[in-house]
Amino acid sequence: MKLNFLAAIAMALTLASCAGTKDPEEQLVNTNQSAQQLYDEAKNVLDSGLYSRAIELLKAMESRYPFGPLSRQVQLDLIYAYYQSGDTKQALASIDRFIRLNPNHPDLDYVYYMRGLSNLKADENSFHEFVGIDRADRDMASTRQAFDDLKILVSTYPTSKYAQDAKLRMQSIKEKLVRHELIIADYYTRRGAHLAAANRAKYVVEYYRDSPQVEQALRLMVQSYDELGLTKLRDDAKAVLMLNFPNTAEF
Repeated sequence: MKLNFLAAIAMALTLASCAGTKDPEEQLVNTNQSAQQLYDEAKNVLDSGLYSRAIELLKAMESRYPFGPLSRQVQLDLIYAYYQSGDTKQALASIDRFIRLNPNHPDLDYVYYMRGLSNLKADENSFHEFVGIDRADRDMASTRQAFDDLKILVSTYPTSKYAQDAKLRMQSIKEKLVRHELIIADYYTRRGAHLAAANRAKYVVEYYRDSPQVEQALRLMVQSYDELGLTKLRDDAKAVLMLNFPNTAEF
């Protein structure tokens, strides 16, 4: 009798130990709730701005119901929650996964929009922006990718409700990229690398011709070619400058 009692205790401890190894995300899920109830709870938390908690609930639901009717919406909400929480790395990973697995989803316009915003946020530095320091001299890889993401949205989904905002953001991004090129060109000029400076300025003229900073780029081309003794290129650049900006300052 004593042996049976001890065996029962051992079995209980074994079961408790197994229960203790349960996935922490699974423990967040109330097994008495339906999938819709679980989602409603997670959505309320998300709408309240408690993004870290919302991520926990949405990940738990995704783990419990990976193929349910709400699974795609849960993935979309996770993308938003990661973005709002500042976890752009995870947001971008979730976005890329969603695009790969759902190439024909009706909300892909939103996904590309969020991809653009996430890449923009990945390139931001809140401290520098707070104190008003222009950071156009930093690496712009994510900013360029953001431009490409928004361009896909605008060109592929022109009637999307996100298209207009995407166009405005693209214009802002374009000016950042122009400043980036001109800052580097100025750096080359100060180092005496006039050919490299001219090439950077030429890139601006060729690819950002609608930018108001094209005048500065053309002036830099004229000066750089003059330093290099490339009179033909200098005169050509100056002719383009005077034609498009007749009121430009004298050299």
